[in-house]
This record gives sequence, structure tokens and C-alpha cells, in this order.
Amino acid sequence: MAALGALVKKAWSVRRFVVLLCAPLALVPVLLSLPPKEGRCLYVILLMALYWCTEALPLAVTALLPIVLFPFLGILPSNKVCPQYFLDTNFLFLSGLIMASAIEEWNLHRRIALRVLMLVGVQPARLILGMMLTTSFLSMWLSNTASTAMMLPIANAILKSLFGDKDTSKDMNRENEESQACLQQNKLYTVPTEMQFLASTEDKDLAEEKELSSDALSDLKKEEEYKTNIWKGFLISIPYAASIGGTATLTGTAPNLILLGQLKSYFPECDVVNFGSWFMFAFPLMLIFLLMGWLWISILYGGINLRGWKTKKSNIRVDAEARAKEVIKEDYQKLGPTKFAEQAIFFFFCMFAIMLFSRDPKFIPGWASLFAPGFISDAVTGITIVIILFFFPSQKPSFRWWFDLKAPNTETQPLLTWRKAQETVPWNIILLLGGGFAMAKGCEESGLSVWIGGRLHPLEGVPPPVAVILITVVIALFTEFASNTATIIIFLPVLAELAIRLKVNPLYLMIPGTIGCSYAFMLPVSTPPNSIAFSSGHLMVKDMARTGLLMNLMGVLLLSLAMNTWAKSIFQLGTFPAWANIHAENATSFVTAVENVTLSALNKI
Repeated sequence: MAALGALVKKAWSVRRFVVLLCAPLALVPVLLSLPPKEGRCLYVILLMALYWCTEALPLAVTALLPIVLFPFLGILPSNKVCPQYFLDTNFLFLSGLIMASAIEEWNLHRRIALRVLMLVGVQPARLILGMMLTTSFLSMWLSNTASTAMMLPIANAILKSLFGDKDTSKDMNRENEESQACLQQNKLYTVPTEMQFLASTEDKDLAEEKELSSDALSDLKKEEEYKTNIWKGFLISIPYAASIGGTATLTGTAPNLILLGQLKSYFPECDVVNFGSWFMFAFPLMLIFLLMGWLWISILYGGINLRGWKTKKSNIRVDAEARAKEVIKEDYQKLGPTKFAEQAIFFFFCMFAIMLFSRDPKFIPGWASLFAPGFISDAVTGITIVIILFFFPSQKPSFRWWFDLKAPNTETQPLLTWRKAQETVPWNIILLLGGGFAMAKGCEESGLSVWIGGRLHPLEGVPPPVAVILITVVIALFTEFASNTATIIIFLPVLAELAIRLKVNPLYLMIPGTIGCSYAFMLPVSTPPNSIAFSSGHLMVKDMARTGLLMNLMGVLLLSLAMNTWAKSIFQLGTFPAWANIHAENATSFVTAVENVTLSALNKI
């Protein structure tokens, strides 16, 4: 196995080297087949897309390529490329990452999770619901990856209390994917209490003992199948809930912020998308999808038995649920009484959410109206709260200290230190966002987005509702094999120009594309949360494919329903807005200028 692993690593290294060298040469025809500036921009975008999809370079390193290639190829000067990496949208996302770091520092997420599980109950279906609700709530404010990584240890502790320890190796799980026979031999866990019960029975007749053993083994087999399915349902529900929950807020996942940044680049006059309006649209969609996903996972993996819902539970299951309840209660008690730091973090977390939501909710004047128009953004709000975390004390301050001359002059630890922020904040995501904004700016300045729009004539006859479904399906399938951030960076310029061609509100196509790239449920490589759950060694690819196929379908249909109902009133999707009209007029004038240049060149020939 070690030799096989070394061979795989060598093969991957060779493939990465080949992609790095051959991709730039293979894309040279793109430079020759398009107008000069548009061709050069498309060359850079395709090269970045190829590197992102194959991960020949780290994602954040690939995102830095526009800083080098755009100036060298004459697409954009450096003073226009570099500022794209530190737009206010990046700082909004950074504030969310730092807030997540403070929550993790004081274990607030664990207290919330255990409290929710104590409330929902210990039956498998209820526990899955509790895990999904908690994970999705955390994912609304933290990254999807961090939410999954936080919740999986809690889920494992509960599962072990229900079913005992697991003795399966990852190698056996990989072999089980090849044949059903191996799957039948694989046991995800053992049930020592049942075996001890069978071993401690009194001596009886040999015939009676054989008959009893046969029945007991049959019951044991059914019980193990049930527990295997419940275990898989637990593990698979957490990454799915993280992906769904991340769509509910602008800071929940990177694609949402990329949409906001590209809207500011393509349509500077568009001001209908902010934290409040997005939450009003996406939160109901998230709740409906979460409920539907819970029902599907619970039915598929035996948490809800539609045929035998009246059947009385066995004593083994009753005892297991009692043990699980005790484990949850014990873990919660280990946290001790709520600390002052936890209360402070929860207060600032609520302030963070309330101030972002109420800054400019559109349906009523927000608190930002007290200041000069355009001066206050969501980034200002987020960074304001985050700065407070670095000096607010983590222990309850005592006013007697000021008047006690003998009191020790010890420095109080703040809620969050910069060292902790440096260690826990994934800074590479900021560069990845910046690369997406730089790519969008290059498409706009070079005229590539207009050129792409001119090639979309066949789609002009497609009804907009059908276009929404097609776009969501295509992007959901594409993001199964590529990073959701890379996917939305590539597709958003195309969707913006397609909307202008169809004469519909650009948000009508761009929002489904953005949310659709978070609906990646079918493969372990689709998203980091899927990979984390799969790496536990107790899920197989076919489990994710079978469960994720219907999840993808439900997501597409629910998103189409949302876009054609309550989203229309929130984002004014029924009309072609003036801010999109200005962009369309600029694009038309650009195309006319290009045509005139081309005609004059032909006349000279």
C-alpha cells in the first residue's frame, strides 16, 4: 500500500507539471482566433479556470495571475488590477472570518450545538434535524468548512454513544466500493452490549440454543443495517446543511460576496443587493430546502420509517437513545456555567447580524441614512464590530480595581488576540475573492463580456423561467468538479451579458447562478465540507451520489420557485432596471466602435 501511495503521488506530481507547462501552449489558438484585447483576456481566464479545476497551482496562487498577466498582455494597468484584491467586499468577508475565529476561541459554537440537541431530542430523525439546524445556522456566519469541522466531532461522540465504537479502516471502505460482497463484510461499528447479552444467556437445550441463536443473529443483522444507515445519515447531513446554510447570508460563502463585488463592477448603479435584502430572499429558501433535505435524508437512511412508524422500538434502541441523551447532557455540563467571554461574544455576534441587516433594509430607512450617502457600507459595519473584539476584556471588569491601590497591574486578555486571528483566519480566501474581482474587471475593460454576449443569440428565444432552470442545472453540475468560487467567477460575466440580451433584470439570472454553485452534493471533491465528511472513512462515493442527486434536483426546483415568487418583489425582477440599461447602452456603443474600426481597416485593405 505504501508503494501504491508513493506511485499515486508521483503520478499526481507529473500531471500537475504537465498541466502547468502545456496549458499555456494549448490555449495559444485563443489568442489568434479573437480580437486582440478580448482574446488576451479570454486566454488569461481560460488559463486560470484550467489551473483552478486541476489545482495545478494552489487556488490562491492562481488568483494572483491577473496581477502579472493583465499588465504584461496590455489588458489592464497594474494600478487598476491591484485594488481589486482589497475592495470593501473583501473586508466584509474578512470581518465574518474574524468573528468566526472569536466564536471558536471561546467554544460558543459547541454550547449552541449541544443546547439545540438537548432541545430536539435523541431519536435519530430528531438528532439529524438538530445537527442540520445547528450546522446551517453556524454556516450562515462562519465558513462552510469551519462549520463542518466544528460539528463532526460532536456528531461522532453522539454516534459512539448510540452504537459503540467503529473498527473500520479506510482501506476496507475503499475496497467496499468495488464490490457488494465486500460491503456486506464491512461493519461500521460493533455492538458489544448485544453480544454480551447473547453470551450471558443460560444453558439450554442444544436445539433451542441453535434456534435462538439463529433468530438473534437475524435480528442483529437487521439492527446493524439500521445503525449503518443512521450513521451514514448523520455524517452526510452535516456537510449538506453547511452548504445550504451558507447561502442564507452574504457573508456565509464566497460566491455570494463575489456576486456583490461583480455587481459593483458591472453595474455600479445597482444598489438593491445588500445584507438585508439578500437575507430576506435567501433565508426562507434555506429553511425550506433544509426541511426538504432533512426529510429526504431521514427517509433514505431509516431515521423516519414510513412503513413501520407504529412499530414499537426495541430495548436496544431505547437504551442507546438514553445513552446518547446522557452523553449530550454530560458534554454540555463539562462546558460549565456560561463565561463572561461567551456572553460578550454572543452579544457582539448579535450586534454584528443586527447592524448588517438594519444598515439599509430597503423596505424601511436604515441607520446608514443618518450619514452621507455612499459613505457607510456593510464592510464598515463588520470591521467596526471586529475591532471591538481586539480590546474588549474577556473577563468581567471590576470597578473596585480602579480604587484599590494594592491591586496587581495585570493585563486583561481581550476577546480575541491578533496572534489567534493570524492562526485561524484563512487568508487565502481573501486572495481568491480578489482574483475573481480582478478577472471581472478585466472582462469589462477588455470588452470580453460584450463579445461573449454577442455570441449568445441562440439563447435569446428561451423564456426567462426556463433559462433560470437551465443555468442552475449547468452550474450545479459544473461545480461538482470545480471549486464553487472558481465556478461563479467564470460564469457571472456570461450571465450578466445573457440577461442584457434577454432584456431581463440581470439579477434574475445572476442570483440563481450564484446560489446554484453552492448546491454541490454528489461528490466528495465537490466542496471541502463533503471532503471532510468523506475522509471519516464511513461514507462511499455512491452514498453521496445517491443522496446528492435528489438534493441537487430539489435545490434547482426550489430556487426556480423562489426566483419567480418572493424574489421578484424584493429585487424588482419584473422590470429591466435603469442601472442595467446604462450598461447595455455602453456595451452597444462599444460594439459599434469595434465594428467601425474593423470596417475602416477592411476599406484600407
